Amino acid sequence: MRARVKHHIAAAVVLGMLSTPQVIFGGEPAGLRFSPGENNEFSFDTGLLRGKLRAGGRSAGLSSVVHVPTGTRLDASMGLLGHYRVFSANKRYGTAAWDWPSEARLAADGSVEVCWPAAADRPFELRARYRWAEPEAVDLETVVEAKANLLKFESFVASYFTSGFTNSAAHAGGQGTFLAAEKGEGVWQAFPRDAGAVTVIQDGRWKIEPNPVDWVIRPMLARPLGFRRCEANGLTAALMSPPTDCFAILTPHQAEGHYSMYLCLFGRDVKAGETARARARLFIAVSPPENALRQAYSAYLRGLSRTPSGG
Repeated sequence: MRARVKHHIAAAVVLGMLSTPQVIFGGEPAGLRFSPGENNEFSFDTGLLRGKLRAGGRSAGLSSVVHVPTGTRLDASMGLLGHYRVFSANKRYGTAAWDWPSEARLAADGSVEVCWPAAADRPFELRARYRWAEPEAVDLETVVEAKANLLKFESFVASYFTSGFTNSAAHAGGQGTFLAAEKGEGVWQAFPRDAGAVTVIQDGRWKIEPNPVDWVIRPMLARPLGFRRCEANGLTAALMSPPTDCFAILTPHQAEGHYSMYLCLFGRDVKAGETARARARLFIAVSPPENALRQAYSAYLRGLSRTPSGG
């Protein structure tokens, strides 16, 4: 237990969170579990973050999310880490995964497993697992089981923040710095992993009505790592994923009214009968320097290498 306490104190120092006593309760992280409610809804309170998962039983992500030390509401619109668009090459499946019927269950370890079954117009089963890794970090694993060949399959995961989160940036460019999504660069901006990712983004999937989007291609990602930051108090929400799992980070310019950030997961062919997975993390910190976010990303990847899949 003493080693674990030291770990959390060290993390607080690195991330500028010493003013957040809720990180530690009696030497142990508080409430790293979801709790079941009515109508297939779940709640959480980690001591640092509290809110709901699948509010009202909807196929949605985290909502009513409050950063307890600052009292800041994080989410807006359709919430955080929600499964939005689902594509294969030049094809979109319905409007959004949050419109599809799904069922969820609480696992023994306190995570929540969600399943969207295959349907006549969806030749795949989609599954997701939400798990608290730390009081300030929630992990998402998305699994697709193909019933037919899926070319350049994509699960587009959306996070919508409140209007205070006006700073948006991705870890991109040759210098590996965080590049801001400035208004002058265009309304809708895409930071791709590589040239192949650009081909996927531009294969026609975003031209499908309604609400087509013309993404402006920005510099290549150094890491699949981006953030939204609240200018008023420095509260920062970082989104990250392994390079093998995420082929682009997308965002509108910083002041655009969606105040959103998106992870483009998979981006590869999934053959009939094959199962593929993609992982992501939402990490919250107060005024972390850029190097601390890079360190948090490296720690995330190290943790994945030690942890077997739960999907």
